[in-house]
Amino acid sequence: MMKRILTLGFAVALAAGASADPAAPGKRFDWTTKSTEAKQRLAEVQQRIESFQFGPETIAVAQKIVAADPEFAMGVYYLSAVTPPPENAKHLEKAVALAKKASDGERRFVDAMVVARANQGANFKDAIPALEKLAADYPGERLVQVILGQLYQGDSQAEKARAAFRRADEIGPPSPRVRAFLANEDLVHGDYEKARQTFFEVEKALPKGSAPFAVRYGLAFSYLYEGQVDPAISALNTYLAEYKGSGAAQGFPEVFIWNSIARINLENGRLDAAMKAYEEGYLSVPGSSLPEDQKQVWLGRLQHGRCRVLAKMGKHEAAWTEALKVKKMIDEGGEPARQYLPAWHYLAGYLKLEAGDHAAAIAELKQIEKRDPFQELLLARAYEKAGDRAEARKVYRTVVDSRQNSIERALAYPEAKKKLAS
Repeated sequence: MMKRILTLGFAVALAAGASADPAAPGKRFDWTTKSTEAKQRLAEVQQRIESFQFGPETIAVAQKIVAADPEFAMGVYYLSAVTPPPENAKHLEKAVALAKKASDGERRFVDAMVVARANQGANFKDAIPALEKLAADYPGERLVQVILGQLYQGDSQAEKARAAFRRADEIGPPSPRVRAFLANEDLVHGDYEKARQTFFEVEKALPKGSAPFAVRYGLAFSYLYEGQVDPAISALNTYLAEYKGSGAAQGFPEVFIWNSIARINLENGRLDAAMKAYEEGYLSVPGSSLPEDQKQVWLGRLQHGRCRVLAKMGKHEAAWTEALKVKKMIDEGGEPARQYLPAWHYLAGYLKLEAGDHAAAIAELKQIEKRDPFQELLLARAYEKAGDRAEARKVYRTVVDSRQNSIERALAYPEAKKKLAS
């Protein structure tokens, strides 16, 4: 989900990875601090992140690391990872400076994280090669495996993600976060009840105040695969309350959860509820600490959602008029906005398909170089409605064969599987 939810506590997620079990084989990082308290507090912060605990309490623990040893590069890095913007930037800058005289593992880790966090909007995967080399040189460092798993997952490299999470699990100690990520494999293989059981077991073991993204979204996906809309939305509503209650929304607004709820409602014909969720979610953006460019991104997503709802309502002219505003935002954004052109082709294809212009829908959707499973589903629908059943079946097969678990796959897979069986 990292690719869709671009700044969803991204720095916090990248900080995940509790300290390795001393008995685990393989070389691990050396911490360049003589402070026992700093090391203990670092392990505490890591464990809190692994247990989906974010917000002010976790920030306070990170601050104690730095108080115990202001020169500890990894401690300052973790403070940057759990502190909301814009304050996090100064901590990250200091961590980079301190890392120059830290151990090899710490220095390379911080350098790789700078790349990942600077390019999270589109090219976070640029950090993967450096982290792969780091994993090879430090095979016993669990932290690297957890982060690699998350980046692989964000880059749709599902098999590599599973391998990294399994390696993290082997190194230990046990982690609710990693266990929840591994349950995604059961979802992809169609064992929804087994995945749910894992999520419920993880939930029971979590401390009070957790906001378990992987658990709640995993549960929502498991229900969507079975066509159970109400429990899917219920899981996300629970997460919405947990996220706000944990204090995590102070760092990043809850708009991404609302957008997920909106999409589920939209694709299941609950159009008024979908429109309300898109609009309710965006209300959390203007007063947030997000940079202005990210606020514009979420404004564009609100507009994108409105257009799709209008199209589903049969208001095709109004939908297209609103869609042109999205295109204008991209055109006026210059080179930095070109990364959003695939989102425009997705929107245009969606609207053309709903309006019955199947040829135009195909032309738009084919311009998306890397289509997610839901975009593939739209293309398959367009081919089928255009009378090209053979091509439609090929694309439906692409959806069914996909292995990257996401809301897009959960929304698309049931229909594609049914189509191939008919």
